[in-house]
Amino acid sequence: MRVMIADDAVLFREGVARVLAEAGFDVVAQVGDAASLLHRVREDPPDAVVVDIRMPPTHTTEGLDAARDLQERHPSVGVLVLSAHVEPHYALQLIESGARGTGYLLKERVADLDELTDAVRRVAAGGLVIDPSVVAQLVGRQRTRSPLDELTDRERDVLKVMAEGRSNQAICQRLYLSQKTVEAYVRSVFTKLGLHQGADDNRRVLAVLTYLRG
Repeated sequence: MRVMIADDAVLFREGVARVLAEAGFDVVAQVGDAASLLHRVREDPPDAVVVDIRMPPTHTTEGLDAARDLQERHPSVGVLVLSAHVEPHYALQLIESGARGTGYLLKERVADLDELTDAVRRVAAGGLVIDPSVVAQLVGRQRTRSPLDELTDRERDVLKVMAEGRSNQAICQRLYLSQKTVEAYVRSVFTKLGLHQGADDNRRVLAVLTYLRG
């Protein structure tokens, strides 16, 4: 799998590249700013990019802006945005467009090889990745009356794991449930949230957005 990395911190960037290379990824480019990343992707689109949310020249949202550009111009390229801080509103902005293959992960997760490589593979395959810390902060907010109130505790558990971008199989493993049981819970969640029509992938994203917005 071909991956590009964009981060202005050279040591961090090289560290991520080494970790991914050792895990079998082909790191085809390392750059220090968003403009260089977009240029390299235009020349030779990879399977996925890993991009810091803050880069030159302003160190604000260059990486997030690049992610949006890639979602629009290169929808087949998975985008994993890394952030040093829990910033839930940025995570929501990434997924609200409905684009496939996007993720938001805290930089501290890079120390976990399995977590990082799994996230890159999932966005490259068109999946959704949201850092568990972001999910926890969003769902910990005060909530007004919402369709989520109709869910049972177990359905909420299933939806919480789904909100991290996990598959039904991963939900089975996390919650120690059978495949059929998880499928039944997921169908029930869709029904209670009024998501009766459309492909399951789309309904999963809509269910996650409902959950995160509260």
